Amino acid sequence: MTDKLLVNPIECQGHGACAELLPEMIMLDEWGYPIVDGRPVPPVLERDARAAVSACPALALRLVRA
Repeated sequence: MTDKLLVNPIECQGHGACAELLPEMIMLDEWGYPIVDGRPVPPVLERDARAAVSACPALALRLVRA
């Protein structure tokens, strides 16, 4: 099974920690809010994806099974 990153735009406060920890899959828009790559998380990036989810102070980022 593969995981997919999702961001809740209502909960997100634009801290940017996720993009720092997972720049391969998350970019920040001009206001500092994440734009998440919609593809499944590659196995090589799963650890970094979990770290990005854990580091989100607003709990707006999560991994879901695809």
